[in-house]
Amino acid sequence: MQGEESLRILVEPEGDSFPLMEISTCETEASEQWDYVLVAQRHTQRDPRQARQQQFLEELRRKGFHIKVIRDQKQVFFGIRADNSVFGLYRTLLLEPEGPAPHAELAAPTTIPVTTRIRIVNFVVMNNKTSAGETFEDLMKDGVFEARFPLHKGEGRLKKTWARWRHMFREQPVDEIRNYFGEKVALYFVWLGWYTYMLVPAALTGLLVFLSGFSLFEASQISKEICEAHDILMCPLGDHSRRYQRLSETCTFAKLTHLFDNDGTVVFAIFMALWATVFLEIWKRQRARVVLHWDLYVWDEEQEEMALQLINCPDYKLRPYQHSYLRSTVILVLTLLMICLMIGMAHVLVVYRVLASALFSSSAVPFLEEQVTTAVVVTGALVHYVTIIIMTKINRCVALKLCDFGREVRAGPIPEMPRTFSERESRFTIRFFTLQFFTHFSSLIYIAFILGRINGHPGKSTRLAGLWKLEECHASGCMMDLFVQMAIIMGLKQTLSNCVEYLVPWVTHKCRSLRASESGHLPRDPELRDWRRNYLLNPVNTFSLFDEFMEMMIQYGFTTIFVAAFPLAPLLALFSNLVEIRLDAIKMVWLQRRLVPRKAKDIGTWLQVLETIGVLAVIANGMVIAFTSEFIPRVVYKYRYSPCLKEGNSTVDCLKGYVNHSLSVFHTKDFQDPDGIEGSENVTLCRYRDYRNPPDYNFSEQFWFLLAIRLAFVILFEHVALCIKLIAAWFVPDIPQSVKNKVLEVKYQRLREKMWHGRQRLGGVGAGSRPPMPAHPTPASIFSARSTDV
Repeated sequence: MQGEESLRILVEPEGDSFPLMEISTCETEASEQWDYVLVAQRHTQRDPRQARQQQFLEELRRKGFHIKVIRDQKQVFFGIRADNSVFGLYRTLLLEPEGPAPHAELAAPTTIPVTTRIRIVNFVVMNNKTSAGETFEDLMKDGVFEARFPLHKGEGRLKKTWARWRHMFREQPVDEIRNYFGEKVALYFVWLGWYTYMLVPAALTGLLVFLSGFSLFEASQISKEICEAHDILMCPLGDHSRRYQRLSETCTFAKLTHLFDNDGTVVFAIFMALWATVFLEIWKRQRARVVLHWDLYVWDEEQEEMALQLINCPDYKLRPYQHSYLRSTVILVLTLLMICLMIGMAHVLVVYRVLASALFSSSAVPFLEEQVTTAVVVTGALVHYVTIIIMTKINRCVALKLCDFGREVRAGPIPEMPRTFSERESRFTIRFFTLQFFTHFSSLIYIAFILGRINGHPGKSTRLAGLWKLEECHASGCMMDLFVQMAIIMGLKQTLSNCVEYLVPWVTHKCRSLRASESGHLPRDPELRDWRRNYLLNPVNTFSLFDEFMEMMIQYGFTTIFVAAFPLAPLLALFSNLVEIRLDAIKMVWLQRRLVPRKAKDIGTWLQVLETIGVLAVIANGMVIAFTSEFIPRVVYKYRYSPCLKEGNSTVDCLKGYVNHSLSVFHTKDFQDPDGIEGSENVTLCRYRDYRNPPDYNFSEQFWFLLAIRLAFVILFEHVALCIKLIAAWFVPDIPQSVKNKVLEVKYQRLREKMWHGRQRLGGVGAGSRPPMPAHPTPASIFSARSTDV
């Protein structure tokens, strides 16, 4: 009995500034496990803030937490660990109530994983309150404390086998990541690894579609006609171009456009719709296997949240589910207003492109004057990228305000509040992603479906504020504009953003370390050196992992939405993800403070985001093929107007004459100022891309016929693609049969065990022999007391 008793010794820290620490003599090893540290500036020990520190720390000690104080020259560190009684209460609260009578092997004490220790300490610290009702966040705002973080311990193996650039093509040590960072981070890397693996077939198919255009680079009938059209003069595109342009001058761009605007684009768009569905369905199966392996198949987040609340406060009152239609209506209206602002940002880009056209046309640089449209497209993409960076910060603040809306008005008539952190995170995810989606894709939507369609026609152009003519599509078509826009934005996000994501933390960490080393003071205490090393790492916050998920969701959107215009998107995403995995690993292990481990058995709301993107991708790609590309006009011409129908000669290309057929005629005398156009003396006709009839220039019968075919194609394409998605989702079960069978076996063994114990209590009548335990204890433990994985 003497060896089992705990003798508590009161140790008085330096300066009598803090409550006495309790150290158990029979727990020498446990007492050294300081997994969590609070930091305060040294000067706070000489002002009234010291009393508030003492109150906060005294409240933690009263709840069963031990505190160790170490002073440095400028900081004071407070090591925190929980007493074994706290972990014992955690185990007791999360025992499965439906399980059989406890056995010796389940009742025996088990080692507490460091992730669980950190999670409990962090929860109590963040929810602890002083007698004045001040939380840790309140104290940090007032400078009472400076920082809080769990300590990096035992990360050496992850540094050697995972967080290095040379291990880019190695399999990730998922179990070790889970044991160090918790299930939430591990699931992120499992999902990212699986997404990267599944990008291989999509990238190869997109590359094949793109390269197939090279085989027709010189053989395309349309490109040949454009390159040989020396006698066809195109009408001036805008105010900046006051001269007639020969159609043959766009020969190079016509050939380049055919690389991604060909018949293979339709097949690739349908393939990507099928790929997105198969990717999600197989991910669900992969997640089920991983979660079963981690003994979290039936883990209940709400139950764990309530257990932690009871540990922190035994008088905790259950927070019921609430819903306020008034609050939801207000948030919906505010979100719609913010979306309108995002759409307004697209109009700002329109204004920029119009003004840039006028500026470049009067530029002294010959290239800009000759290639005004190309320069406007490229610079417009760069401006959009800068807008994305700025609006991302604004969107985050707005989404947080919308999530905290209920907290700010909880005393009023809208008393709805998220019950758990995951519920609040889910709401934040939906609102932030919605705003980010419109920020990233508003200009692409404008280019794909609006640009060049509301401009009127030569001689009667739609003008901005009655002054500047709206921008036209590129001379080779709007698909070139969309391709360039996607290539620049996605290229910058995958290169420049990744470089900034790595270099900023690296430089910041180096600067912090250099400033600390300038003092010339190196602590002798190894524990203080370790705490100081962790303190000098870059701080993390609640949204550190969230930001990584958001980055990948936006990339997934670029990879699937508008992929018909940019078939190389999956290939760029593949290369980016290979770098992203190691970049995130290096940041988390080498450059940042340790993330607080969180338990999870899925990726949460992000799965619904992925499914939504998949549906939007089908709609967007169908509309791009129908309204932006030349696929529908080519098909209609081939089967309605082509020479093959008249001559019946198989040697004649069925697209012969398509270019002349797709260009409308404009009489130059109908210009408002025909003499102001360079070289207009001998020109009576010019051509432009549209389907109109002179002299009134109304839409022709061909335009309305094409519009009907385009709408029919969109409906047919979306229904076929969505049916394929539904069939694929039905054909591939979400949960593997092996997982279902293991769970079924565990349920059966549990019922046999309960039946045996029940008959034993009734006197042994018909009890029989005790049923054997399953051969593999891991799946069985999902229904045992260890299902909490403490």
